[in-house]
Amino acid sequence: MKPILAIETTTRTGSIAVLRDDETGLQLFDGAMTQQTGHAETVLPLIDSVIRQAGIDRHDLGLVAFGQGPGAFTGIRLGCSVAQGIALALGLPVVAVNSLQAVAAAFDDGSAVTLVALDARMQEVYFGAYGPGGIELQAPVLLAAGDVPRFMQPRLKFWQRAVGSSQSASLVGEGWQVVNAEVDQDWMASLPVQSLDTEARPHAREVALVGRQRWQAGQTLLPEQALPLYLRDKVAFTTEERQHGLGGNPKVAANASAPSQALLLPMMPVDINDVVELERQSQAFPWSRRNFEDALAARYSAWVLRLNDTLAGFCVAMPTPDDVHLLVIAVAPDYRRKGLATQLLAQVEQLARDHGVSRVLLEVRPSNTRALAFYAKQGFVEIGKRRGYYPAGKGEREDALVLAREVRQLAV
Repeated sequence: MKPILAIETTTRTGSIAVLRDDETGLQLFDGAMTQQTGHAETVLPLIDSVIRQAGIDRHDLGLVAFGQGPGAFTGIRLGCSVAQGIALALGLPVVAVNSLQAVAAAFDDGSAVTLVALDARMQEVYFGAYGPGGIELQAPVLLAAGDVPRFMQPRLKFWQRAVGSSQSASLVGEGWQVVNAEVDQDWMASLPVQSLDTEARPHAREVALVGRQRWQAGQTLLPEQALPLYLRDKVAFTTEERQHGLGGNPKVAANASAPSQALLLPMMPVDINDVVELERQSQAFPWSRRNFEDALAARYSAWVLRLNDTLAGFCVAMPTPDDVHLLVIAVAPDYRRKGLATQLLAQVEQLARDHGVSRVLLEVRPSNTRALAFYAKQGFVEIGKRRGYYPAGKGEREDALVLAREVRQLAV
């Protein structure tokens, strides 16, 4: 495997690494940027220096991996643009690694759930949860530090169950200092914690290692497909705006303050029994267990909504270079008309934003008038028809209407 160049500039301690994999094993070479005013002036010279340190030429590289955020706005943009420029110039693929996953990779002990918090300023943190091997249990979200307990408490048991672990969690990342300053100390002391590191920040070493895993799995991007990961609708909020409740992620804050609401979680193999049963209740010709297992194995994006221990809804979506295709969605009969399908669609739309595509597609039966009315209310319009797409019983087939909704891009 050719060497990997990794770039991490999302915090004030930026870093560069080169990972070599040869007959002697894995070798890492790295360097750091510690100036307080940004990394723009030093990132390219440091890249040249680390490449020389690794004893290779830039034309020997096989992959560029970069920290895509969340983090400092200018740092995120810098890392992405430098990675794109180098990859385009050398004809290389790219892997984008989120900052929280890079931190988790440094503390992965192969068993416990790792809860990562990074300082987002303004008494807010970027938060994510990861299982052994980098399994994403909670995608990065922006939270007010004081909301972290209410966000974590109802979800932790599901994160642990998803990875088959009852062990205490690991809390890592400099953001835990912010949380510690904002929440009740008894809560912090009561957490089931097996290790705590409140200094950790993302480093290019782990960006390179995660990049290698993704490369081996065929999960690379073209340079032009690589995008920064922003979690704020705006770069900064004025004092007046913050007094009126702006700041952080409003949807997450609302969910954090209302634990009785349905919890959105990534679909895991442990969920499949419940998912298959709800699919059977919802569809005349349901997906099979194998369909869901294959979707997870292919790393399609899939989520479940849970109220307490009850599965209230789920969806599966497949990102493509041009759009996000919603493959299947269902809400349990007892929880319909409560906004849960809208919540799932909002997550699919966010997936489209994250992948830089402009629309969400889905198919629906012309005979499913209730679904058609719902999708029309959600802004979907008919753009085509697939002849004989669905089975209809007695050997017949039914057409599918193809619906699309344009993705509303958020201002950054």
